[in-house]
Amino acid sequence: MRIALISPIAWRTPPKQYGPWEQVVALLADGLTARGHYVTLFATGDSCTTACLRAVCPGPYEEDKSLDPKVWECMHIAEAFEHADDFDIIHNHFDFLPLSYSGLVSTPVVTTIHGFSSPAIMPAYERYNGKTAYVSISNADRSERLDYTATVYHGIDLEQFTFQPETGNYLLFFGRMHPDKGAAEAVAIARAAGMPLVLAGPVQDKSYFASQVEPHVDGRAVRYMGTVGPEERNRLLGGAYALLHPIAFAEPFGLSVVEAMACGAPVVAFANGSMPELIRDGETGFIVDSVDEAVSALGRVPEISRARCRREVETRFSAGRMIEDYITVYQQVIDRQENVRPWGHYEVLSDRPDHKVKRITLHSGKYLSLQRHRRRSEHLFIVWGEVMVRVGDKEHRLGAGNSIDIPCDAVNRIANVSEDDMVFIEVQQGEYFGEDDIERLEDDYGRA
Repeated sequence: MRIALISPIAWRTPPKQYGPWEQVVALLADGLTARGHYVTLFATGDSCTTACLRAVCPGPYEEDKSLDPKVWECMHIAEAFEHADDFDIIHNHFDFLPLSYSGLVSTPVVTTIHGFSSPAIMPAYERYNGKTAYVSISNADRSERLDYTATVYHGIDLEQFTFQPETGNYLLFFGRMHPDKGAAEAVAIARAAGMPLVLAGPVQDKSYFASQVEPHVDGRAVRYMGTVGPEERNRLLGGAYALLHPIAFAEPFGLSVVEAMACGAPVVAFANGSMPELIRDGETGFIVDSVDEAVSALGRVPEISRARCRREVETRFSAGRMIEDYITVYQQVIDRQENVRPWGHYEVLSDRPDHKVKRITLHSGKYLSLQRHRRRSEHLFIVWGEVMVRVGDKEHRLGAGNSIDIPCDAVNRIANVSEDDMVFIEVQQGEYFGEDDIERLEDDYGRA
């Protein structure tokens, strides 16, 4: 398979220190290459990969303020889409901007949504919903306004995280210094528990750090390590009694949570976002709702098997599992691309000897051919939108939640009368379900 991976260019791929999106893309690029796929990584010029590196931007714009982000982001994305015909699939990890290029190419596009930074970006995702394939990184981070091909949890390189069977003697906070991440709450939990706290991560909100966190940093009870690299990260995670993750927002995924468990450290986290998906309460950590509950949970940390934490990551959050999941997504999207038609597209949900089920998307103002089937009947269920269904000499206007039967041999036509795409489920029953059982009586596309 020929795969294009579009990484962000704020940081190097993989990042030298901070850069979770870039880290995921780096693992994916090297893992897919190792499995024999032809992978081109679109990233900064200083990136390190076993894939073929193609770069326009010489380095991370966060490290070189002479680089205008808008200018280099546009050229970076254009470089990938200008070579779209070289690939079987384009995998976008660059948020919403590449979506605006996707309608200009025939190569299918998969977009991993690493979280919604603001409701203001939703119109871009909604506009290309159904035209590109979306992957969520947790079930908690799905929007009801979008369709998803799959949820693929992030994976980590287990070789970078050393399992430490012995319980540590300090608490660890590992993340951005920002109100969302809860560094101040971590300080409060540690002080109430009477345990030393180590803080590590970049300062994203300087005023918050200066007023809420830094006054408590004394080098003994509370230590701040700054942004740390892979080796120091591994040491800190492995030596921790527990990781504190008192987040104040619906976090799409928490790489530090998984990394801590890989080293054997249980996690005490507030019950927001993806935390209940990543942590098995009482088995690999504790899900709590307040500082007081977190303090109480710390007393139960010795009940948690550190080996159990490691096994959880090996099973659910390895890089290998992530790579295999994405290969499955790619194949599904490529197969679906083959089912694209001028009026829309369809996806086969089930194909058995006694029935076949399709999910059909019909574009606004489009309609299927006037047709009939000699060897099967059909049952239609409208998922959303409005449709005019002709069966014999009668027409039926149907909306979401309605259904209708089309008997074998009945002349029929389906037309989308909505202003947007409409979707319906088609259940076929009979003795044969091949496309050559469609007898077209009238057709706009020269197939009658």
